[in-house]
Amino acid sequence: MVAANPPVEHPVVRTHPLSGKKGIFVNSLFTTHIKGMSPRESRAVLEFLYDHAVQPEYTCRMHWQKDSVAFWDNRITQHKPVNDYWPQHRKLQRITIDGDQPF
Repeated sequence: MVAANPPVEHPVVRTHPLSGKKGIFVNSLFTTHIKGMSPRESRAVLEFLYDHAVQPEYTCRMHWQKDSVAFWDNRITQHKPVNDYWPQHRKLQRITIDGDQPF
């Protein structure tokens, strides 16, 4: 996984390039630490942010039906798939916009 996703640095708070709004840009699968903080401080801040992001008022649960389509902006959205559609099959198509740099 590291070879496919080499380490990079991103700001914890980024500005959306279209709206100008600020958004938290951390992800429990890929964010390892906050630069400039001790490991203990970094873990505490990241755990707070991860817990904050999954509060019900900040989540959307997609209930899939035939012909459902979902779009989201990965610059400001965390995606966590739930494997609860058995015995149905899902067909997924991913489109990624190239060249966007967080700031």
